Amino acid sequence: MSRPRLSQAPAWWFDGSTPPLWSRAVALLYAGVVALRRLAYRRGLLRSRHVGVPVVVVGNLVAGGSGKTPLVIALVQRLRAEGWTPGVASRGHGRKDMRVARWVEPGMDAAGTGDEPLLIAQATDARVRVDRDRVAAAEALAAAGCDIVVCDDGLQHYRLARDVEIEVQDARRRYGNGRLLPAGPLREPLERAADCAFRVINQGALDAAAAVAGSGSSEWPMWLGVDALQPLAGGRSLPLHAFAGQRVHAVAGIGEPERFFSMLRGAGLAVVPHAFPDHHAYVPAELDFGSPLPVLMTSKDAVKCAGFATPQAWAVPVSAQLPDAFWTALLARLPALKSWTPGDGLRR
Repeated sequence: MSRPRLSQAPAWWFDGSTPPLWSRAVALLYAGVVALRRLAYRRGLLRSRHVGVPVVVVGNLVAGGSGKTPLVIALVQRLRAEGWTPGVASRGHGRKDMRVARWVEPGMDAAGTGDEPLLIAQATDARVRVDRDRVAAAEALAAAGCDIVVCDDGLQHYRLARDVEIEVQDARRRYGNGRLLPAGPLREPLERAADCAFRVINQGALDAAAAVAGSGSSEWPMWLGVDALQPLAGGRSLPLHAFAGQRVHAVAGIGEPERFFSMLRGAGLAVVPHAFPDHHAYVPAELDFGSPLPVLMTSKDAVKCAGFATPQAWAVPVSAQLPDAFWTALLARLPALKSWTPGDGLRR
């Protein structure tokens, strides 16, 4: 089954309407396959593989985007600050030849690497490996000197043994109607969330007053703070408020484009929205809107458009902000991992 995109999601996933009968019938079959696969790992018929270093998986139960990439970037930066040498394993969804594994370096063509891995490499300067076999990607990272692997979007990739799982949710959409694919957006049953050590809720644009709050439950809030906007054609960066009161074209090819448009509107911009499918491969004509207005786009889109950028094009970088208590709780698990040995990972 191909990976669904939230921008193309059926309306019944989130609007409260009853899914069509055919989708509910297929969801029953899908549920059986998921249950059999999990049982096979529990009984040892299928085995997870340890790669010789600890593995932290960032993923979600809902198909499509939820804010995993900013969290992966923040996690890599924090791990490095704590003395680890993190590397990132990714499938590299949307790249041209999924059969080819490769290292991702800043400045490479996103068509060959995937947009999210390239963005992570540029933002962190960490080792990033794309491979549809995440076990092979993690092994390559360990061999290259990484002492901890962050797996981007690998919650369902059970063959890779992991030590910490972080589930990411979108605060507005959550689990939708709570049904499995294709009747709903869930890749796995809701009870799967209980296996994850951390549940991070992406609240969207940063609310400075709320951001100081911690979490009194198993959920941890995450906000997206907007960094200085970067001109794709080169030049001086500008804060987002420099565009307040202006009419702008807003481009978003992400899981939920409206999240980006709402963030800009909240900053006082008059937004002309242009939503594209997640992981969209842009051509220059698609960004020619026939006007001199500024064109603001997500960083994920910008890495694919830098080669044909006009002076009107700007990237809007965001950074994940989480309560200090989240990092304290996460890092509390890691000192023990310094003495980690294969076999300490999670059991299915």
